[in-house]
Amino acid sequence: MNKKKSAPWLQSLHAVMPLCLSYIPVGLACGVLLQKVGFDPLLTGLLSILVFSGGAQFLVASMLTTQASFATTLLMVFFLELRYTLLGSSLSVFMKKEKRPFLAVFSQSLNDENYAVNYLKFSTDPTWNKRKALYVNWFSMAAWAGSNMIGNLFGSVIRVDADLVHFALTAMFIFMFIMQMKSALLVLTGLFSGVLGVIFMVLFQNTFGLIAATIIASLAGFTLEKAFKKEKAKKLRDRGKEVNEPLFNFPEQEAQHHD
Repeated sequence: MNKKKSAPWLQSLHAVMPLCLSYIPVGLACGVLLQKVGFDPLLTGLLSILVFSGGAQFLVASMLTTQASFATTLLMVFFLELRYTLLGSSLSVFMKKEKRPFLAVFSQSLNDENYAVNYLKFSTDPTWNKRKALYVNWFSMAAWAGSNMIGNLFGSVIRVDADLVHFALTAMFIFMFIMQMKSALLVLTGLFSGVLGVIFMVLFQNTFGLIAATIIASLAGFTLEKAFKKEKAKKLRDRGKEVNEPLFNFPEQEAQHHD
């Protein structure tokens, strides 16, 4: 069947199928871990739909095993998910004419992976539209939520040490940190955040120390990046002035300057 003549939902399913398949093992593991901290299949499915973020759900499981407060868990998830502001803004160029209700529904089902699928399709496929993009979001969400719920069901018969929650979360964030190692500033900011987190946890004996470390390190990294960009722009302006200046000042040029 020609993709261009097939139904929009079939085109979306074809585009997102590899992503849905990749969600299955991670979603099963996340569901098992959530079952170990007290979630039933219904709550697991609800969390998967409302949050729809592997990182956030692993974080919730980890925070619950340490008996963190609701406010602390909520703040940690909030700061972790702030990156979606940037993802949403980059997709907004393709949805300038859409109404707010649609944008709200679309944003609720947005995550890192379906963002990548939709951005690629919007950039390369002239026939890609908001309806197909929304189907991509919904198919990926269904695969993720379903995998989590099935994992939660099997969690009652699978013996998993609760310490695995911390290991899985740590391993995932180490991977995310390595994927961000694109510049020395990002590496230094990450290391600074880690050192601050350890110091604050020792001093305050509370997970709010992690939030404080994250905010301080992010502000420090942002300030340094802004200063470096300003200095770089200044050097480029100075270099441009040097290029425009004549190598030799001949009498005719001096006379023109005097005129």
